Amino acid sequence: MINKTVKNAQEALQGVQDGMTLMLGGFGLCGIPENSIQELLRLGVKDLTCISNNAGVDDFGIGLLLQKRQVKKMIASYVGENAEFERQLLSGELEVELIPQGTLAERCRAGGAGIPAFFTPAGYGTEVGEGKESREFNGKMYLMETWLKADFAFVKAWKGDTAGNLIYKGTARNFNPMMATAGKITVAEVEELVPAGELDPNMIHTPGIYVQRIFQGEKYEKRIEQRTVRQA
Repeated sequence: MINKTVKNAQEALQGVQDGMTLMLGGFGLCGIPENSIQELLRLGVKDLTCISNNAGVDDFGIGLLLQKRQVKKMIASYVGENAEFERQLLSGELEVELIPQGTLAERCRAGGAGIPAFFTPAGYGTEVGEGKESREFNGKMYLMETWLKADFAFVKAWKGDTAGNLIYKGTARNFNPMMATAGKITVAEVEELVPAGELDPNMIHTPGIYVQRIFQGEKYEKRIEQRTVRQA
């Protein structure tokens, strides 16, 4: 069985270049590839097209890449809690494609499944549908949406093995499974890396065939975007 383990994020991100399209898993700040993002910052690659549900916050996640002006275009479902993302969007500094969340997820899944286009009713009759092909099915109008694929897909999992099989935990099982299938090179960072054969096959969410590089991450902050606590 092929051992896909690399030592660290530095080795995992070899080959990332200016102008590439990247997918970054996560939902808000949950399940984001923290180590890979830090390495992108260190490398200083620029003119990136980033596909992600959102762009983190100002001082964490993809928000750090936005601060350093490394991102040319964001493809996302919402601006979220990121004031810098909002500022760059409104000022025209950043090219942004906002997509309905379900459509974004399906476009990523389609890219991994080899489906170049599909039809969805989401967005028909709104700005989302401008310039897109529409078609009627059973008396209802649908928009044609195309797949999304990336040069690199960066995902974060709870546990993985040396063959690249991945298990996500809780809410981190969001955009990570779809994006893992849609990268030419998929890099997985995990909290716990075990030998091949130790994971229960019935619990695996992403089969190792989709993963080219895997490493055990470190120093995860796991920030909470909006902490809400009950008063005593």
